[in-house]
Amino acid sequence: MWLKNIAFIALATILFASLANWLLAPPRVEAIDTPLIVADASMLKAKQIIDAQFAEIWERDDLKPAPKADDLTIARRISLGLTGSIPSLEEIRLLENRPQEDRLAWWVDHLLEDRRYGDYMAERLSRAYVGTENGPFLIFRKRRFVTWLSDQLMANRPYDQLTKELIAESGLWTDHPAVNFITATVDQDGTKEPDVAMLAGRLARAFLATRIDCVQCHDDNLGGDLKQSDFHELASFFSEAQNSFVGITDKKGRPYEFKYLNAEEETTVPAQVPFNQQLLAEQSGTLRERLAGWVTHPENRPFARALVNRVWAVMTGRPLVEPVDSIPLEGSFEQGTYPPGLEPLVDEFIASGFDLKELIRLIASTEAFQLDSRAEHEITSRHEQTWAAFPVTMLRPEQVIGSINQATFLQTLNADSHILTRLITFGETNDFLKRYGDAGEDEFSMDGGTIPQRLLMMNGNLVKERTKQNFLRNSASRVAALAPSDEVAVETAFLCVLTRRPTEIEQQHFVARLKDTEIEANRMQDLEDIYWSLMNCTEFAWNH
Repeated sequence: MWLKNIAFIALATILFASLANWLLAPPRVEAIDTPLIVADASMLKAKQIIDAQFAEIWERDDLKPAPKADDLTIARRISLGLTGSIPSLEEIRLLENRPQEDRLAWWVDHLLEDRRYGDYMAERLSRAYVGTENGPFLIFRKRRFVTWLSDQLMANRPYDQLTKELIAESGLWTDHPAVNFITATVDQDGTKEPDVAMLAGRLARAFLATRIDCVQCHDDNLGGDLKQSDFHELASFFSEAQNSFVGITDKKGRPYEFKYLNAEEETTVPAQVPFNQQLLAEQSGTLRERLAGWVTHPENRPFARALVNRVWAVMTGRPLVEPVDSIPLEGSFEQGTYPPGLEPLVDEFIASGFDLKELIRLIASTEAFQLDSRAEHEITSRHEQTWAAFPVTMLRPEQVIGSINQATFLQTLNADSHILTRLITFGETNDFLKRYGDAGEDEFSMDGGTIPQRLLMMNGNLVKERTKQNFLRNSASRVAALAPSDEVAVETAFLCVLTRRPTEIEQQHFVARLKDTEIEANRMQDLEDIYWSLMNCTEFAWNH
């Protein structure tokens, strides 16, 4: 029996060593694969228009754009934007074995079919839909809602259909997860009913990128056209929604009454939209169904603008229009109202039938998205403001923890990983986020890192555990034991943590550090120290 056990261990060791050898020093691939994605004529035309608009602004402002970033830099950027994590070493090897001409297109498509994309994008979008708080006890299921949303994104359900369901769905919050958009606002301590004012505010910001909630208490006295009545007439569309033992239903004809500023008494508020009234359907269906149809109407451009601006922000760390949920209702690029790229992206998004994955592919293909953050000439704040250089932003907390976990594994951490690995990672992620902090709904703020965050990275248990000797859950230990040379070990460490190869100076410095070590145990400790240093360098915590 013991001979069988020894044989099994030996076989497992050989298989693991073979895998590690491929990851550390992959074979050359001679075959030229065909691209997985072929952009259609419409998408190519949209890209040309977008690139031309950015180029026009750069020429007008006499800005020399940064050069195109290298493939690994762009791949890291895409991975952080779509999965909330850096690429694994395994994925880097797969990427670099692709033909260079279709490498990035394949990478985008690869991630869009990965469950990590659905889960991460759903978490980011859900912040705008239901906030970041736990919500009303019993009648709100945030995790159920995010899982449902992830399913819709993975199936690439048209975004207008998904939004209609969020606004107009009825039923129990468990059986019909979309109704959690409504139940998240239920006043648990008071009326026990959905908060129509909160719903109107969230709908306007999340789906129309309009801060109409700013006129909830009084008219816009700063030169705007919105009135207090505009907000409450929009809120009136939710007046029929009620919380019952069968979930969210609509009580036909229930009025919405409100006392306006300086009014003597309450008045019944009719359901009316604040702009593009001609797109609102006549009396058919519930009030929420009519509202859903108006919000998602192809001619109601604020709907498409809101999603385009938010997805651009998720993928890059900064929206085209700031704040992300406040875009002018009217205007054009030629008039200077809208930034370059926004309206062509909106046009293509609408023409595609609100295809979110196509929108992501288009954004990732643009010149502005693929530019470097550095150049041989001076990069000014104006370069970043006009996307003549890719703007540098700090990673979000979940991107930091996702990248820490991935950096310490040679293989990809995804839905195919062992259940124990996923459970441990889930628990560590929650604990880290509590300690590291979260920006909440204001997720695109440009605030810098805090001292407690830096101390958590330098002295916290997670980074310490991920860089100490552990052959199963620490890539530093594996690389130290299996790398054929010190040069390969250092290069692998940089690829795992920073998704790039070391510079000549970096390579010489760290290789010299390893060569000075005669005892194998000390060599492993030195490589673990290299991993710790790379995870705590400024570069790791930023998107460049």
